[in-house]
Amino acid sequence: MLGLRQRKKDGKERRTEYRMVEFDKSISFDGRDIRLKVGLLAPQAGGCVLIQSGDTAVLVTATRAAGREGIDFLPLLVDYEERLYAAGRIPGGFLRREGRPPEKVTLISRLIDRPLRPLFPGWLRDDIQIVATTLSMDEQVPPDVLAVTGASIAVLQAKIPFYGPMAAVRVGLVGDDFIINPTYKEIEAGDLDLVVAGSPDGVIMVEAGANQLPEQDIIEAIDFGYEAVQELIAAQRELMEQLGIETAVEEVPEVASELENFIRDRATAPIKAILSQFDLDKTGRDTALDEIKDNQILTAIAELPEDNPIRMAATEDSQAVSNLFKSLTKKLMRSQIVQEGVRVDGRKLDEVRPISCQVGLLPRRVHGSGLFNRGLTQVLSTVTLGTPGDAQMLDDLNPEEEKRYLHHYNFPPFSVGETKPLRSPGRREIGHGALAERAIVPVLPPQEDFPYVIRVVSEVLSSNGSTSMGSVCGSTLALMDAGVPITKPVSGAAMGLIKEGNEVRILTDIQGIEDFLGDMDFKVAGTDSGITALQMDMKITGLSLETLAQAIQQARPARMHILERMLATIGKPNQEMSPFAPRLLTIRIDPDMIGLVIGPGGKTIKGITEQTGAKVDIEDDGTVTVSAVEAERAKRAIAIIQGMTRRLNEGDVYVGRVTRIIPIGAFVEILPGKEGMIHISQLADYRVGKVEDEVAVGDEVIVKVREIDNKGRINLTRLGIHPDEAAAARQAAN
Repeated sequence: MLGLRQRKKDGKERRTEYRMVEFDKSISFDGRDIRLKVGLLAPQAGGCVLIQSGDTAVLVTATRAAGREGIDFLPLLVDYEERLYAAGRIPGGFLRREGRPPEKVTLISRLIDRPLRPLFPGWLRDDIQIVATTLSMDEQVPPDVLAVTGASIAVLQAKIPFYGPMAAVRVGLVGDDFIINPTYKEIEAGDLDLVVAGSPDGVIMVEAGANQLPEQDIIEAIDFGYEAVQELIAAQRELMEQLGIETAVEEVPEVASELENFIRDRATAPIKAILSQFDLDKTGRDTALDEIKDNQILTAIAELPEDNPIRMAATEDSQAVSNLFKSLTKKLMRSQIVQEGVRVDGRKLDEVRPISCQVGLLPRRVHGSGLFNRGLTQVLSTVTLGTPGDAQMLDDLNPEEEKRYLHHYNFPPFSVGETKPLRSPGRREIGHGALAERAIVPVLPPQEDFPYVIRVVSEVLSSNGSTSMGSVCGSTLALMDAGVPITKPVSGAAMGLIKEGNEVRILTDIQGIEDFLGDMDFKVAGTDSGITALQMDMKITGLSLETLAQAIQQARPARMHILERMLATIGKPNQEMSPFAPRLLTIRIDPDMIGLVIGPGGKTIKGITEQTGAKVDIEDDGTVTVSAVEAERAKRAIAIIQGMTRRLNEGDVYVGRVTRIIPIGAFVEILPGKEGMIHISQLADYRVGKVEDEVAVGDEVIVKVREIDNKGRINLTRLGIHPDEAAAARQAAN
C-alpha cells in the first residue's frame, strides 16, 4: 500500500512518501487460530497489528513521542476501547454513543499494562501510548488476551526499546482438561479462568479466578499456559524477521556519578542502622530516613562551594538526591533480606504480621460489617443486601448482562497519611475491587437459594501493603456478619520477591516498603479447600515456574493462619439477618401472566406496592421476587400475586369477602387481588328484593365459580354448594 504524508517544516510544505507492507501470520492451538496482520491499518501509528481469533478482531497500536523535561518515570499510557458496533449493537442512553468506560474496559486496560510495563528499560522516559480497540466480536472469543499479545507486536513494530516479545493466553479447565483460549461458555462452565503472560525470561503476569482449586492444579495450569505463550513469542519473532525489525535492546551503561558516590558514602551506615531498628513502625521509619536525607545529605551539599560538581548536579536536577537516596535504600533493604534473611520489621521471611478482627462494628441500618487489621493495614468492609432490581446492568461487549455481586474498593488519601483531592475511583481502585470480588464469588450461595443482590464496600482506613487481600478478609467477615450463607470463608495473603542474581527470597505478607522496593506482588486468595483468585505482577522481566510454584505453596500456610484468626472472631454466618435488611420471598408464575401482574402502564404492580409497602420484581421467566423490611408485608404481596395468577375453574368453591355492592349484585374477593360478582339472582334460592338485604360490605361468604366468560370476568353463586365443599373451602382459607 502506497500513501503520502504531508509535513510542514521551516514554513515549507513537504510531501513525504511512505510504504506499508502487509504481512500475515497464523498460529493454532488445538484448532483455535490466532491471526496476526500488520501493514494494513493505522499507517501513522508507530506500530500496529490487527490480531484476530474467530470473528473477534482487535486493533492494537503503539506510538512513541519524545520525552518531556523533568520526567523521572516511564509515562506509559495504556487504553483499551470497546465499540458496541463490534457486536452489532447501538449504545443506550440519550447520546447513543460510547461514553464513560465500563469497569470491564478499565480492567482490560490494566491487564495489558501490567505485563507490558516491566519490559521497558528502566532508563526510558519517552511518552508511550498503547491503544487497543475491539473492532469485531463474535461473543465467543474474549478480546482481552488478544489485546495483550497485540500490544507486544505493536511495540516491537514501533521499534521502541523493549525486552520482548511478550504474549498472553487464557487457560480454562473443563472437566479434567486444560484448554487454551476457551470461549465464554467454556469459561462459565469450567472451574478456572486463568490468564498467563510471559516473556522469554519466564512468567511475568498471572490473573486468575478459580473454583477452590488446589495449589498444584493452579501451578500445572500456569505451566500449560506458558508453553502456549512461548509459541506466540516464537511467532512474533518470525514476524519481526519478516519485517526486518531487530528486537534486541541496547543497554545504557549505568555510570556512578559523583553525586551518587557522595550519597552512598554518607548515607549507607545510617540507613542500615534504621533498617535494623525493628521496633520502628512505617511512620517512624519514613521519618528517620527523611531526617538522614535532610541532615546528612542535603545539608552537606548546601555547604559545598557553588561551583562544586556535586552541588551543581543536585541543583540542575531537583529530584536527583531523592531518587538516588531511594535507590540506595532499596539496595540496602534488599541486601539485608538476601544476606541476613531479616526484614525491616524483624519478621522471618514466612511470618505474617499480627492480626485482629471484629464484626458488627457499625450499628442500625448497615446490614453487615467486618473490620480486618493486619499490621498497620486496616480495612473496614460493609455489606448491603438488595433486591433483584438492584442488580447492575452491564452495557459492554461481555455476554454477561448483569451483576448480582458488587465489590467496591475505596482508597482515601488519609489511609497513607497524605492529602489530595478526592475523585472518582481510579484504575487501581477498580482493579483491587475486582480482584476481591473474584475471590468471593465462588463461595456465594446460588441465586435460587439466596436471591439477594449483594454489595460489599471495602474502605481502606490504613494502608501498609496488601490492602486488596485485606479487603477479601474484611469482606468475608462482613458477609458472615450479614447472615449471607457463604459456603466457605475466604482469606488472602500477598507474597513478595527479592531477586539478586541467582539468589531468590520469597516474602510472606509483604508490607508497603517491601512491595515498593521488591520485584513481585503476588496476591493469593482462597478457602481451606483451594484457591479462588490470584494476581501476580512483576517488576523484573520474568520468573521461572519453579519460583512461582514456591510462592504459591508458601502462601497456603499464611492463608490458613489468617483464616484461623478470622474464624476465631466469627465461626460461621449468622443465622439471622439484620432487622433492617429486606426480606425476600420468591415464587414462579406462568410467564403469560406477567402482563396481568404488571397491568397497563404498570398500574397493577404499583397498586400492589402502595397497598402492601413491598417491592415487586418480575423476571422474564416468571420469577417474582417480593421484598420488604417487614416479612408480613412481603407475604401479603405474594398472596395478592398468587391470587391474581391462580387459574380458576368452574365449580371451585372459595371463602370470600364482600368488597362492594351494586344494585344488581355484590363483588366478592375470593383470592387476594381477584374478584368475582354474585348476581342478585344467585344470592339466595328465593327472590331477593335488594342486595343489601342479603349481604353487606365486609361479610364473609362461601361462593362457587359459576362461569368465567370470554372476557375473563368471574361470575359467582351462593347456590348449589354441598356442605363438604363448604367445609373444604373453610379449611383451605385457614
